[in-house]
Formats: sequence, C-alpha cells, structure tokens
Amino acid sequence: MNLAQNTPIDLPGPLVSAAWLADHMHQPGLKIIDATFRMPGATPAAPEVYALAHLPGAVFFDIDEIADHTTDLPHMLPDAAGFEQAMADLGIGAGDRIVIYDTAGILGAARVWWMLRVFGHDNAAILDGGREAWRAEGRPVTPEVAVPVAATPFVARFRPELVHNLDQMMAMVNAGRSQHILDARSAARFSGAAEEPRPGLRAGHIPGSRNLDHALLIDPANGKLKPAREIGALLKASGIAVDEPVVTSCGSGVSACVLAFCLYLLGKDDVAVYDGSWSEWGIPGRTPVETGA
Repeated sequence: MNLAQNTPIDLPGPLVSAAWLADHMHQPGLKIIDATFRMPGATPAAPEVYALAHLPGAVFFDIDEIADHTTDLPHMLPDAAGFEQAMADLGIGAGDRIVIYDTAGILGAARVWWMLRVFGHDNAAILDGGREAWRAEGRPVTPEVAVPVAATPFVARFRPELVHNLDQMMAMVNAGRSQHILDARSAARFSGAAEEPRPGLRAGHIPGSRNLDHALLIDPANGKLKPAREIGALLKASGIAVDEPVVTSCGSGVSACVLAFCLYLLGKDDVAVYDGSWSEWGIPGRTPVETGA
C-alpha cells in the first residue's frame, strides 16, 4: 500500500493551478465543486453547462438553489442549517479540502469560496482560470454526473463579520464611512450611465463608495487572475484603503466575492460582502443613490 496516496493533501494556498489539481485530485479528502454561475436568462443555464462537461468527480453547487428562498432577492445566503444540508447532499464534510471552479474565470467560484468561509470552512481554494484553463491544457472533462461520497458531517459556524446587511450599509453611509465600500460592477453601471440588467432597479451607486470592475482583475487572454502586484495597483487606484475595514458590493453579491477573494490573496482576511448588493440597494425606496464617477 502506498501510504502517501492515502494521506489527506494540504492545499498550497487559496488559488491552485490546473497542473496542481491534476496531480492531487484523487487524493483522499479532496473534493471538487463546479460553481458555474450564469445571469438570469442566459442559455445554457448553469446546471446545463455542468451537465455538458465538467471536471471528473466534480459535484455541482447551484448558487441559485443553495440560497434563502424566503426572500425575493437573488441567491441570498441560506441559514446555517440549510447550508449544512446542502453540503451533506454534495458529500462534503468538515474535514474535506475543497477546490472550486467556474466554467471560465472565478466568478461563481469566488461566491462559493466566500460562502464556505462565512460558514466556517477555510480549507478551500479556487482553480485559477476555471474549467477553460483546465481544458486549455488538454485535461479531460466529462458529462458523467458525480455521485456524492458520504462524508463526515459539515458543521456550519456562522461568521457574521464576513456579511453585511442593508441596515449595516445604511449605518456606514450615515456615519460617513462609505468610502470603505468597494463596488465590483462595471464603471458604466456604477456611474449610472448604463441601466441595470435587473428590471426595476435605479441606476447609480451607494453614495461615497468606490468602484473596481471585477473583470479588470482577470486576464482576458486566459481567464486567470492577474498577478498580485497588478491587483494591488488596481485596488490602490480605486481609492479603497486596504488597511481599513472594507465591504464589497456588486449587482447581487457574486462578483463582490471576487474582490473579497483578491483582497484575501493580498493578506486581508476580514473583508465583508454586502449580500443584498445592488439588487437590494437599488430598489426604489429609502436608500440614497448617487450617480457619476
């Protein structure tokens, strides 16, 4: 018996390469999650993308289903019990190391990585460049649906400091601290020059907040994250003070997690995400909205 093959492998960090995953994907206690995310109305939908081709052994994490269904807001965090049940259904346990990927880039993967952290699981990494980076290296994909393997129970330990709600965001604005909010939407959406893709929402941004389009952090040539020094320069140019508390926001709490992940890569592990994001703030009502750059 090769004892090395039966020893749980440690993740090398929060971001892993396709080569690393290929070398370690059959190690015990390593689970792979396909977190493909698609905007509403996009075809094929995320479950269909998974069904067509995914990494061998990957289970599908449906961001729209593993969510709070008591609200009309999209893919809000479920409660701890709901998340525990979802992890049980996916065969993921407390001791597992997890590698998460999206079809391309890291969009959905960052959301699932953040959700795992919110519920107390830090042993997770993102596959740099996603499924397309994997395929670009000639590695296999499959339509075969993975059968979840029984695991030790996942125990959710909620970390409220990693999540902000509407009241907390309003308190930041009222206290003059909105310069610590970093919005991941495009510059056109942030300024109000472009309409929101979700109907009924106002255009613009949280007054005083900063902007960094999450897409600028990704190399368009290969879907991988840009080098840390470039990410750091983009964050500095946004005007956000990384030595202060930071809350990230976006359209519906997904791309905000890309910013949170990039800040984590740079050593900032206390970033909170505004879960409701513009899907909540942009609703006509009591929230103030600012337009312009």
